[in-house]
Amino acid sequence: MARVLIRNVADAVLEAHRVRAKSHGRTLEQELRGLIEKSARSTREERLAAAEKFQRLTPPGRRSDPATLVREDRDR
Repeated sequence: MARVLIRNVADAVLEAHRVRAKSHGRTLEQELRGLIEKSARSTREERLAAAEKFQRLTPPGRRSDPATLVREDRDR
C-alpha cells in the first residue's frame, strides 16, 4: 500500500476531522482514509447531488447553481 503525506493542513481543519473521527469511534487516520476512499468512488451524479444538498442549506439569497460552480472550478 502507498503512503501519503499532506502538508500545510490548517490546524482547525485537522481538529474538525479529529473530533469527527472520535465521534465515529475511529482514529484520525481511519477517518481520513475513509473520506479518501469514499471520494474516489463518487460518481459525477453523486457529487452533484451532494452539492445540491449543501446548496439547500445555504440561505436563498446566497445560493449558486451547483453545475455552474463545478464548471467554473473545472475551467480554473
